Amino acid sequence: MKKTSFNQLHKDAGGKMVDFAGFEMPVEFSGIKDEHLTVRNGVGVFDVSHMGEFWVKGSNAAKLVQKLTTNDVSKLSIGQAQYTCFPNGKGGIVDDLLVYYYEPEKYMLVVNASNIEKDWRWVVSQNSVGAELENASDEISQLAIQGPKATTTLQKLTKVNLNEIPYYTFVTGQFAGVDDVIISATGYTGSGGFELYFRNEHAEKIYKAIFEAGEEFDIKPIGLGARDTLRLEMGFCLYGNDIDDTTSPIEAGLGWITKFNDNNDFIDKDLLLVQKSEGVTRKLRGFEMIDRGIPRHDYELADKDGHVIGKVTSGTQSPMLNKGIGMGYLDKEYSAFGTEIYVKIRNRLLKAKVVKVPFVSLL
Repeated sequence: MKKTSFNQLHKDAGGKMVDFAGFEMPVEFSGIKDEHLTVRNGVGVFDVSHMGEFWVKGSNAAKLVQKLTTNDVSKLSIGQAQYTCFPNGKGGIVDDLLVYYYEPEKYMLVVNASNIEKDWRWVVSQNSVGAELENASDEISQLAIQGPKATTTLQKLTKVNLNEIPYYTFVTGQFAGVDDVIISATGYTGSGGFELYFRNEHAEKIYKAIFEAGEEFDIKPIGLGARDTLRLEMGFCLYGNDIDDTTSPIEAGLGWITKFNDNNDFIDKDLLLVQKSEGVTRKLRGFEMIDRGIPRHDYELADKDGHVIGKVTSGTQSPMLNKGIGMGYLDKEYSAFGTEIYVKIRNRLLKAKVVKVPFVSLL
């Protein structure tokens, strides 16, 4: 298994380590619910160094990124980031990712850990325009500091005014005495905060500085378990669960990152445009349990007579709502908000209803 630069620090903090996407990563420290509420109410630190980072450079960088991704990179200004996905040429999704417009003719693509090699092969195979590519995944560490106390904690360590970094923008500056740190506001929890990208050799220094700065707020390390429950409360997709090579962005409710502008000629544009105009046979929807029960990945969704109408892609017990929540693909006739559906749990039909996401409103 690969190890991030924080591996020993996780073990020292009592992290329960597991194999995740080929990396030895902490799934929990003090417990998933405690860590979840720490992020919702205070500040927590996630090691997300297992994520992949690709640089796309040169005069044709924008052309390649535009071809590869469904969103419209021509709308980005330097210092802005964009959520998007790689369509796979067959209507499915290679991966979902973030595009950072770093400087003229230079973009950073941040991809999922489980897909680094697959994504790299895909990007290289589609580079018919001669863009310069660099896979920097093994050289870059990343921390996500999330929660309502994150800004106050991190402001102690930088002269960059963190309140002037709007959602989905970033700056590069000095942090904890380290130059050229990317400070980004693209969080995956819904509770605010920042992601920091820096070279591996600075990892321990930055990590310890953050924990010292956040001590007054009872800052805690957070594992992958709480990362999953936090993102699910916000209705954010997880690759491999809610989206994959067999799901289209239109089915997955990602039409908002699929831009059919005249100048945006991306892979699968025509196919996805047909889906958008003619509709799809299934839709990814959120649902809340009415009966007591916890939906889990791959549980069947059914109508009142037990006929299968879909499948759960993500599910958990929401620490904020104290009820079961989930997402899943439903036949379109059952996808209207408010529709009663049933989750098959151990041969029982437990009632739920289709709801809009996010499940939790934090404003």
